[in-house]
Order: sequence, then structure tokens, then C-alpha cells
Amino acid sequence: METSSTYTPPKVWQWEAESGGTWASINRPVAGPTHDKELPVGNHPLQLYSLATPNGQKVTIMLEELLALGITDAEYDAYPIKINEGDQFGSGFVAVNPNSKIPALVDHSTAPPIRIFESGSILLYLAEKFGALVPTEPAQRTECLSWLFWQVGSAPYLGGGFGHFYSYAPTKIEYCIDRFTMETKRQLDVLDRQLADHPYISGSEYTIADIAIWPWYGGLVLNRLYDAAEFVDAPSYTHVVRWAKAIDDRPAVQRGRRVNRTWGPEEEQLPERHSDGDFSS
Repeated sequence: METSSTYTPPKVWQWEAESGGTWASINRPVAGPTHDKELPVGNHPLQLYSLATPNGQKVTIMLEELLALGITDAEYDAYPIKINEGDQFGSGFVAVNPNSKIPALVDHSTAPPIRIFESGSILLYLAEKFGALVPTEPAQRTECLSWLFWQVGSAPYLGGGFGHFYSYAPTKIEYCIDRFTMETKRQLDVLDRQLADHPYISGSEYTIADIAIWPWYGGLVLNRLYDAAEFVDAPSYTHVVRWAKAIDDRPAVQRGRRVNRTWGPEEEQLPERHSDGDFSS
């Protein structure tokens, strides 16, 4: 392994300059808004403020799946939060999510409206609100939620760990890439072993566990994240690949991937979503 110059951490860390890299300009060691900006509000009770990153895709896929089940009360307006421009630090968004991360949802069907932030929390809120995509039998429900929270705890090692150091860091650090690649491959192996015996993550039913996990790990093996499928030897995780392709074929997933997307081929973009008719416009 290559070695780098020795670094001795200071007794008290101070933020003296941006760290460099793709997202350096929006990283800071303090919370709270940086500017005043109210959020738009559309005509539906559910108002989503997000971007089509893996975490954002979880919620738009969930909402499109609910609509595909005929649950018309799941209609929603979706507005883009351009994180590369700092929209997540606007006062309106911070009021919905004090952690300044997408996605964030406001349910105006209640008085007062309910704010929901953190993608896993949003998935569970919607599943319970509409009685869909989460099992009701205790053992199956517990299995589903275990995998939902597995994703919540595991994905930061894939995104902020592997993804950052492999794709975004200004300097390629061998130790960091090795460390997080090892963990990413271990997580893929966890999923592959589970999916060897089950069509879906938590068993025989498609649930919020699949919706939570697919944008990250499905995206990785389908080579939509970090251009890294070959690097992590994605084809060797045959059960994950089978599962990822099956979910990718779902019409609601294809629609959900487009919502709040502001990059890539034009036919894959839908920056704002207000009705089903927007997909054909």
C-alpha cells in the first residue's frame, strides 16, 4: 500500500478552508439557514422537496408505487432542491428539515401540517398512512423494518465513504478507497446471501425495504453510481443483479427515478412533478 505524508491532528480542529472536491462549497461545520427562501406549495396535500439522488429516489418511487396501487390520496407535488446551489440551506427548507438534507416531505392533510424528514422515516410514514408496502404480520413486519434500518445504517459507508473517496475526493487515498471498497463489497455480499433465498429483500413481498435499498445498491450494480460496477465486481453478486434488474423494470420505479432529476438525458428528467400527466409532457 502506498503511504502518504504523516498527518498529526491538532488538539482542537478548526475550519480554516474548504476541503476541496466536488461538494466542498456546500460543506460546513454548522447548521441552520444561510439565506431566506420560502418553499413553493402546490395543490396536493403531499409536498415533496427533493432531488433525484439515491435518497431522493426512495420517496418518489414510493409515491409512484402507491399511485400505481390506486391510492389516489398519494398524489403529490415535487419541487427540486438543488443541493449543488445550496437550496437545502434556505430558511423554508431548514424549517422542514433542520438537518438540511434531501428529501423532505410536508403532509398538509393534517392540521397543523406534519413535516417528515430522513428518507427512511418518510417511507415508513407513507407506508403506515396508506397501509401499503409494509407487512402487517408481526414477524414479516419486523423483518422488513430490520432491512429498512440496515439500509439507513449501511448506505453512508457506500455513499459518503466509498463514493466520496472513489469519485469525489480531490486526492485518491489508497487506504480510504481500500477501506470503504471492502465494506461496500461486504454489504453487497450480505444482500446477495439474503436474495439467494428470497425474491425480495425481506421475503416474498416487495416492500419499503426494497424501495430503500434499491436506489443505492441496485444503482451500484447497474452501474449508475460512481461508474464503479466493474471496480466492485458487480456481476459476481448474481442475486443482487437479478433483483436490481427486476425492480428496474417496474413502471413506478421508472417514473420515480425521473422525478426531480435535473441532469442526464432530457427524456429522463422531470425537475418538477405535479400530476401523472407530467410524464408524457
